[in-house]
Amino acid sequence: MTVKFNVDVPCQELKAPEVGHGGYQELNPRTEILSSGSVTAPGRRALSCDILVEHDVAIPMRDGCKLYADIYRPTTARERSVPAILCWSPFGKKFNGIDSLKLMTPWNLGIPDGTLSGLEKFEAPDPAEWVDRGYALINVDSRGAFDSEGVMAIMGTQEAEDGYDTIEWLAKLQWCNGNVGMAGNSHLAIIQWFVAALQPPSLKAIAPWEGCGDLYREQFARGGIYGGDLFDHLIIKYMLRGRNGMESFRKMFDQHPLANDWWNDKRPDMKKINIPTYITGTYTNTMHGMGAIRGWLEVNSPNKWLRWHPYQEWYDLWGNQEGQEELLSFFDRYLKGIENDWESTPRVRMSVLRYGEKQPLAEVVEEDFPLPRTNYRKAYLTSNGALSLDHPVPSSGSVSYNSEDAKDRVTFTYKFTERTQIVGMPKAVLWMRNDDFNDMDVFLVLNKLSASGERLLNLNIPWTNLPVEKIADIPADKRTEVILYQGPTGILRASNRDIDPSRSMHENWPYYTHEKEEKIEPGTVVRLEIGIWCMGIEFEEGESLELSVSGSYQGFSNFGTSEHTQNKGKHWVHAGGEYDSHLVLPFV
Repeated sequence: MTVKFNVDVPCQELKAPEVGHGGYQELNPRTEILSSGSVTAPGRRALSCDILVEHDVAIPMRDGCKLYADIYRPTTARERSVPAILCWSPFGKKFNGIDSLKLMTPWNLGIPDGTLSGLEKFEAPDPAEWVDRGYALINVDSRGAFDSEGVMAIMGTQEAEDGYDTIEWLAKLQWCNGNVGMAGNSHLAIIQWFVAALQPPSLKAIAPWEGCGDLYREQFARGGIYGGDLFDHLIIKYMLRGRNGMESFRKMFDQHPLANDWWNDKRPDMKKINIPTYITGTYTNTMHGMGAIRGWLEVNSPNKWLRWHPYQEWYDLWGNQEGQEELLSFFDRYLKGIENDWESTPRVRMSVLRYGEKQPLAEVVEEDFPLPRTNYRKAYLTSNGALSLDHPVPSSGSVSYNSEDAKDRVTFTYKFTERTQIVGMPKAVLWMRNDDFNDMDVFLVLNKLSASGERLLNLNIPWTNLPVEKIADIPADKRTEVILYQGPTGILRASNRDIDPSRSMHENWPYYTHEKEEKIEPGTVVRLEIGIWCMGIEFEEGESLELSVSGSYQGFSNFGTSEHTQNKGKHWVHAGGEYDSHLVLPFV
């Protein structure tokens, strides 16, 4: 490895690659042509052109390691004529979208058979679409993944340098026109922030679709609480394979729960990105949304776009044909130099969720984000469970919940008297105490309630092609965060409450330093400022917004936060008088 840190980096073993697992085939460099009209398996998309495939191409890194890639490109390419799209992740260059949908999603997200060819890497564009449009797609096994050499490093400078080296190697290939872009979702999006910040000369445009912006603060230690169980129990156990092990997030948190040199390396400097950037985001993913927002605010290029859609990320990547055409148009402009009027594309488009069986509002053109017309209003907590909009509560009181009971919580509600949209970044300021312990792990969620007081859910994919017509009809085994959304969440360990305002991208999204612990004397009331994930919800007259506060994670998917809490006894929420506990809500 070329990157050194001021702490020892703990590693863990990975299972060795197994033939057939995740599409893996033994290392066998070769070239083949897939014929137009052929189908790789029943139910898959037929190829619309011949595709030349180079399997297991070795790409050298600056430290001597070799990474292996599959390259899909046109058979008719002239010399220096084809741009390259780099798709980068550790999940297996032949683990495809079709298999991943069957493995991890209810009803394939409603994406019908024949949409994908099976050549697409997990969370990446489909070569069957892109090669026919004059592009080469490069599916890489990142460092340490499967047969690629070295120890697997997830994000940070090491993976960014590997991406830099790969881009410059690709740009020199005989068929490549010298222009390289990056595309893909989740890991394939996050890595784009890191690579682009190094400014490789041949990287001309990126399209990070749903990309987390800080692995410590937004994924593995959100609020200062370990949240990597999904990664540990699903990603490592079932998806990752390699021969030399990987850096261990869990072991690092056990040894260094506060931010250190290694953790800080997992936060890209987006202000160094200076090339055309096409960003997507969504409310319904609990990991990537705030990275998309920071990308929009900090990327240092006049050519940047934000499309905030209302659907689950894999559906938007593979099931939204309009989005696919738009992505092609973006790369046509910046990798091929085609004058296609791309710059007239609205710079910001937002969506608003309506919950239940109501269709979301999508493609709402806005001037900027946060929306310039936002009216930030305070909703003050009252000790009788209400939210008092704009009016501080003169009399003080307190309510409590058992922090060790995952089902116990306190709630505060505001009922709307007219149709209202709340779009942007909310924040909670809570005065709290614990008489029995010197810390508190606090979990918030903003729920939408029906006019009759029932908690509502949002479907993250269109109702088209689903075997149900109402959320109530979705069976229990299909009720996962992939297709259902409860509401925006906020998480904070009270001892990690230190904030550096100079690094906060917005006053409602505090930057927690996580560099020191500030324990609380039992019985002391302390002020907690808790950033809440971005929201976009429409409320009808009679519907309500409910703030729920508890000692456990309340969303559908548990990233490990409940399992790793350190709560004891009752948590008291103080409201009114000198304790102005409140929500800051972005009304538009």
